[in-house]
Amino acid sequence: MTSAIGNTGWKADLGRAVRLFRAFGVEQTDADHFYEMLAADSVGQVGQYADLRGSLMLDVGGGPGYFAEAFRAAGATYYAIDSDLGELSGRGEPVPGTVLGSGMALPVADATVDVCFSSNVLEHVPDPWLMADELVRVTRPGGTVFLSYTGWWGPHGGHETAPWHYLGGDRAARRYERRVGHRPKNKFGESLFPISVAAGLRWARTCTAADLVAAVPRYHPRWAYGVLAVPGVREVVTWNLVLVLRRR
Repeated sequence: MTSAIGNTGWKADLGRAVRLFRAFGVEQTDADHFYEMLAADSVGQVGQYADLRGSLMLDVGGGPGYFAEAFRAAGATYYAIDSDLGELSGRGEPVPGTVLGSGMALPVADATVDVCFSSNVLEHVPDPWLMADELVRVTRPGGTVFLSYTGWWGPHGGHETAPWHYLGGDRAARRYERRVGHRPKNKFGESLFPISVAAGLRWARTCTAADLVAAVPRYHPRWAYGVLAVPGVREVVTWNLVLVLRRR
């Protein structure tokens, strides 16, 4: 397979960051716009580390199909697993190639896929590092693991309850319910859990089955990647952490 790694035209520049943050601002009112842009951007970013053409790819937490369309268009043979049928059916019938299952116990054999991808899922599972280990387990030697998640101490750590999550997840959820009349979709302690940037870096650096290739703030321009080197500060300003590992 001829490598196209790094030749996707994708650049972590300021213009890209501005476009993504603007799109994020309308996530609640125009989900198609945001998630289609994020999926297309993810193809470019993953393509910096893996050749997607002809690769067997597993998306853990694939959702309603935005990523399926983007990665299949890039040439990947794409499958997805999600534990939430509501998410899988968010745009109608689940797309072909999707399976209902837990990210913490993937129904996939060891060393099966070329690329294992997960976008913004770790903060929604009670044992995120068990799930991260599962992503590594199902990836073949030489394959790529790409996972990203939203850190709890970032401005969107509480998701729709932000920024009140800084005063506590339960308090933020109660305030949200009083204000809008129903519980938040992401329920603290049930489907939303506090997860730190430091914990992700520690897991990736101590993973015995894979080597850490890159750790970057997902939406930032490249010149801002240095924030990850500053403990404390990185928890607030990273927003979303990407970890890329190569399976041994």
